[in-house]
Amino acid sequence: MHTLKIIAVGFVLLGIFLLAAPSLGTGRSASMAAAKFFIPVWFAGAAINLWFGVSHAGYSVRDEAPIFLLIFAVPTAVALLIWWRS
Repeated sequence: MHTLKIIAVGFVLLGIFLLAAPSLGTGRSASMAAAKFFIPVWFAGAAINLWFGVSHAGYSVRDEAPIFLLIFAVPTAVALLIWWRS
């Protein structure tokens, strides 16, 4: 359940980046700018979630690594799909 909540946070963050992208002024399409800024921020967010799982919840890195990949990959794949489609 926690994993689904974190993935939902990723989608909300992606939406915020998509809404804010035109004001970023990168000269590119809004979806490209959103993906460009969203992916590293989301990687950091997923890594923080991994760190909390290891340090506070008592899981090992080996246990948390697949969850990290899932949490990072799902919203990132949607961001890249939106970028590709536009």
